[in-house]
Amino acid sequence: MISVDQLVVSFGGFDLFKGVSFLITPKDRIGLTGKNGAGKSTMLKMLAGKQNPSEGTISMPKDVRIGYLPQHMVVSNDKTVFEETRTAFDEILSMKNEIDSLNHEIATREDYESDSYMNLIHRVTDLNDRYLMFGGNNMEAEIEQTLKGLGFERKDFTRHTSEFSGGWRMRIELAKILLRRPDVFLLDEPTNHLDIESIQWLEDFLSSYSGAVVLVSHDRAFLDNVTNRTVEISLGRIYDYKANYSKYLELRKEHKETQLAAYRNQQKLIEETEQFIERFRYKATKAVQVQSRSKMLEKLDRIEVEEEDNSRLNIKFPPAIRSGTVVVECKHLSKSYGNFEVLNDIDLVIERGDKVAFVGKNGEGKTTLARVILSELEHTGELKIGHNVKVGYFAQNQAQLMDENLTVLETIDQIAVGDVRTKIRDILGAFMFSGEDVDKKVKVLSGGERTRLAMIRLMLEPVNFLVMDEPTNHLDMRSKEMLKNALAEYDGTVLVVSHDREFLDGLVKCVYEFKNKKVKQHLGGIYDFLQKKKLESLKELEQKVPNASQSAKPEEKKVAQQESTLSYEERKEINKAISKLEKSVEQSENEIARLEDEIAAMDEKMANPESMSDPSIFEQYEKLKKDLEAVMEQWAEYTEEHENLLKQKTW
Repeated sequence: MISVDQLVVSFGGFDLFKGVSFLITPKDRIGLTGKNGAGKSTMLKMLAGKQNPSEGTISMPKDVRIGYLPQHMVVSNDKTVFEETRTAFDEILSMKNEIDSLNHEIATREDYESDSYMNLIHRVTDLNDRYLMFGGNNMEAEIEQTLKGLGFERKDFTRHTSEFSGGWRMRIELAKILLRRPDVFLLDEPTNHLDIESIQWLEDFLSSYSGAVVLVSHDRAFLDNVTNRTVEISLGRIYDYKANYSKYLELRKEHKETQLAAYRNQQKLIEETEQFIERFRYKATKAVQVQSRSKMLEKLDRIEVEEEDNSRLNIKFPPAIRSGTVVVECKHLSKSYGNFEVLNDIDLVIERGDKVAFVGKNGEGKTTLARVILSELEHTGELKIGHNVKVGYFAQNQAQLMDENLTVLETIDQIAVGDVRTKIRDILGAFMFSGEDVDKKVKVLSGGERTRLAMIRLMLEPVNFLVMDEPTNHLDMRSKEMLKNALAEYDGTVLVVSHDREFLDGLVKCVYEFKNKKVKQHLGGIYDFLQKKKLESLKELEQKVPNASQSAKPEEKKVAQQESTLSYEERKEINKAISKLEKSVEQSENEIARLEDEIAAMDEKMANPESMSDPSIFEQYEKLKKDLEAVMEQWAEYTEEHENLLKQKTW
């Protein structure tokens, strides 16, 4: 479908791409990967026709439709959300207007036998067929479904786009691109402005889409769930693997190890051959062998070990000064913007050393509460910041708040004090700003480079409570991993607002969910929370069943509603949960049988007067009875949950 042939891109003597070639076919789901500045966004721009290469060609059929979502774009502010999204159907709407105009003309004419009248009839018929084929009748429903999938509520449809933040307006642009149903999606960091639920919706949409997808994302779980091919850009070249991101990492490692082993073996062969030639060069009896081996070396196809970009972030947060046990405590806290209430009666406690996550849909108050904690916003209720707590804040738009006319070095020099000033270049080097990079102006930096620069500013502050709002946006995979490790090792307190599942996994042990102006605490990691949420959503669906059509019998209504509501994935989740509970019930029953046997044996033992001399026997007996009681309660819970899920399973 799209052919990239010998692509070269040069900037002032530096080659970003060096003769890159690859092919995009109709069913490809390609994840473009590589470190910040490798050229991922540039590649998407060229595929979208927004930038020309220095050399080489990009070829595609004329009728191929491209849907391109850049990282940053100018959006319209003069329409409502629904009206702006509806512009995705401009071609269909134009067709509808022509059909209406032709129908009006047909209705006013009386020359029924003329050729021009018959031509009008044929034209209207053709247009009607095309209108139906392109989904004209389903246009409104598709707009609503897509907007709701991306996190908008029905009440948002009539609000003007100017009322929404940049992230929400980016969702509108994404909705328009999805609705146009292009042959190829080119998506540059589409998950940066989405919450976890919207990301999962987009995953499902793209996974089942019939066209090709080329995307840049630093969300590993998203890449794994959507892509079937990975193209890595490194040092101006590409490495193409027919696998998703996680599998690509394994294949890349195996390829490097195999290549290195072959290189070493060949080098050993070359060395031994050269030694033989040198040793017997002047011996007439070995002349034929020397000549033969010399020719072999000349013809040998020499293995070259591919260059590898080993530059990586080196983050280590300085030791945190000790704070009080309670770092943040909220009691009955509420926050409103005029008549619009965002948070209502919130209770929350974060203690020293905790690593917690704020998750939930955009607009539910995650960033608002973070800013309340930072004393940036007024509120009602009680907020207590603990003794000796020093807060460091990484804002979602931190990278955009820097002076674009300063250089990298000047940006850090402004805030560095004391001995740190003598180590500025070393610090910048640890964050992959080396050599001439430190003299670049902020305005020419990529999104990832700006984020790294903002991270340096944060690390130069002596803090013990890090509040980080979407810190991984624009960071490449390796940089994200380094940041995650640094936060895991940090001995202070961490609050992360993030939608990145892989980043939060293993980092946080407590998740606060923001929903309907409330905050609910979930103990455990992010995947524990997501699994719990999936089961909760299934229960909510079950509760909606009685509202089915009144004309059917109760049993039929229940089946019909569930079959229309539960997707294949949701049914699969219920089946998995049932199987898991069946195993838990069986294990509990086995444990009950074991404990009952032990208690029976203990009864016999206690019936023997000789055993009464051992005082510990009574303690053992009481412990066994308590253990049995606890297991019986657990068995009852498992059995009840199992029965409830079986009631849901009507397929």
